[in-house]
Amino acid sequence: MNYSHLTITCLCVVLGLYGCNNKKEEQQEAASSGTDVVETAVGTLTLPPPYATESVSNNPDVVGWSEAQKPTAPAGFVVTKYADNLKHPRWSYVAPNGDVLVVESDDKKKSANQITLFRDQNNDGTPDMRQVFMEGLSQPFGMLVLNDYFYVANTDGLMRYPYKKGQTRIDAKGEKILELPAGGYNHHWTRNIIASPDGSKIYVSVGSASNVGEYGMDEEKRRANILQINPDGSGEQIYASGLRNPVGMDWAPGTNVLWTAVNERDELGDNLVPDYLTSVKEGGFYGWPYSYFGQNVDPRRKGERPELVEKAIVPEVPLGSHTASLGLTFYDKESFPAQYRNGAFIGQHGSWNSSNPVGYKVVFVPFSNGKPTGPAQDFLTGFVSNPQEPEVYGRPVGVAVLPDGSLLINDDAGNTLWRVSPQ
Repeated sequence: MNYSHLTITCLCVVLGLYGCNNKKEEQQEAASSGTDVVETAVGTLTLPPPYATESVSNNPDVVGWSEAQKPTAPAGFVVTKYADNLKHPRWSYVAPNGDVLVVESDDKKKSANQITLFRDQNNDGTPDMRQVFMEGLSQPFGMLVLNDYFYVANTDGLMRYPYKKGQTRIDAKGEKILELPAGGYNHHWTRNIIASPDGSKIYVSVGSASNVGEYGMDEEKRRANILQINPDGSGEQIYASGLRNPVGMDWAPGTNVLWTAVNERDELGDNLVPDYLTSVKEGGFYGWPYSYFGQNVDPRRKGERPELVEKAIVPEVPLGSHTASLGLTFYDKESFPAQYRNGAFIGQHGSWNSSNPVGYKVVFVPFSNGKPTGPAQDFLTGFVSNPQEPEVYGRPVGVAVLPDGSLLINDDAGNTLWRVSPQ
């Protein structure tokens, strides 16, 4: 006999079935509701009712790449290995002098907590200098060079260090100019940063501590937001809120409009809730945790904060449910064919909450005059080795445009940086 199951059953009876049958009834009620149709900037999105399919846990096994294997790009492009044998290279930043800085960062117990510098001194597309740039950090992620300072966003705070152009290592102690929420449940540990086009502000993305606020909203203070600060860390304001896990941020070329890739909530079924790419409106609220894709109420938060639900903004571009869309960069060079110029590349780290593996690729969203003109399309694929198991070779995250116009992709599970260039 399964005594743990018996114990849970007895508890349900004693507690009036509130934690068990009540939840099941809520799920049945939500699943019986109709589909929702949402008009987005790139077409009509049809959302199934919550719990239309069972929520599953389907984490992939990472098998790694053999020497001969590599991802697949569209015809006319070449994929090469930029660097390998890294320790979970999650994000890249291209410094003003062209140096590529890569954070090697992971969950707390596994994180290398360092930044590695790559320099291509002869401009042949292959780095000929590689060395540790910083170490002893605390789950670093976002990086920025601004006003003779190097900024790095640790999970628990934004650090600032004196920096000179071309510097190859930082050993200075630095200063923490902004405390950030960490510890506790810490569901999302990455903190990204980007400067405004004029350099007068810094934007800091902080993901939620939970899936849908299940630990209480006190745990979510200053989280699920994009914060705005001055370069010295003062003047903090919430620039936008209700963003479950905003990670990639970039400015649409030719505009002063900030965009972000957002990793949405789980456990409502295979096809809810879509991750998305959205412009970020100052003071805007994007639904989390009370609603999704506008005013679609999450059944787990039904009846809460109707005044916020009413003003929830509909994102412009859906990116598929559970794809873990994290990386974002706009293509601002001219090496790629014309249809890619000024568009957005998005790294999808891949699913754990889907019956079939989804994501595990880099997608492209075309833009014109600062606005999306069509849905996301596959760009770099081939990361899934066996969808039935599932098994993957690697998992793409960060995307960055190199000075020569090629695209750099961080494969943190494959411990590799991939470079995609025109043939």
